[in-house]
Amino acid sequence: MSLIEENKYLMDVSGWKINRDGIHRLIKEFKFKNFKKAMKFVNKVAEIAENEGHHPDIYIFYNLVKFEMHTHAINGLFLNDFIVAAKINQVEI
Repeated sequence: MSLIEENKYLMDVSGWKINRDGIHRLIKEFKFKNFKKAMKFVNKVAEIAENEGHHPDIYIFYNLVKFEMHTHAINGLFLNDFIVAAKINQVEI
């Protein structure tokens, strides 16, 4: 995916950033009131990831959840990454 395409799709996934150091990947952090709410969110995202067949790396720090996502087969970003990011943004707790 070209930088122009990455920037175009990035506009559709509010709050996500692209890390372009090495492998390009989407990154976003979500902060919650407590650990229980963070885990509830992670479990909903896990369902999305399974349904899409596309799994982000998930880092959990008590009430902070960080996602990093890229397409392993191409070592970079692909449309699927942006689709999953958009679906994650729609998760409600």
